[in-house]
Amino acid sequence: MTQFHIAVIVGSLRHDSFNKKLATALVRLAPADFTFKQVNIGGLPLYNQDDDAHQAASVLALKSDIKVAQGLLFVTPEYNRSMPGVLKNAIDHASRPYGDSAWAGKPAGVLGVSVGAIGTAMAQQHLRNVLAYLNVPTLGQPEAFIQAKEDLFNQDGSIGEASKKFLQGWMDQYVAWVTKHAA
Repeated sequence: MTQFHIAVIVGSLRHDSFNKKLATALVRLAPADFTFKQVNIGGLPLYNQDDDAHQAASVLALKSDIKVAQGLLFVTPEYNRSMPGVLKNAIDHASRPYGDSAWAGKPAGVLGVSVGAIGTAMAQQHLRNVLAYLNVPTLGQPEAFIQAKEDLFNQDGSIGEASKKFLQGWMDQYVAWVTKHAA
């Protein structure tokens, strides 16, 4: 059986982040041949092209985690109608130097959770635009603009019953997407 390794990039650094909780809970819905690793983006220096020739150890670790993955899972909040700066910084680092992008060709899923009624729709759209430029085939449907409500997570951190069917369907489509594109 083929094993698929997925790099999970959470666009939030907050300890009690809804998006970290979602990323952790969502992977429980995946089949056994999918393994997930949340990559660390919080310790990266601010991107500076002057550093491309001598990337920091944290940048090289990020690029290594991305390169060994067969797929990507972006779980992001929305800050001021866009993706968080820490996420954009990580994307910029792993795409450089020019011609050495770790992202290229990796199939991705994008979703996020927010207290707002439209979830993270704008952040996801901005992220999809950047990923398209970086040659990252991104799952288009189903879209997942999740609003944080009391019953989103169970006490054990798993997905609550009210959202489980939808998110299981999303995960099933994501698994099919990665399987198709990673072949």
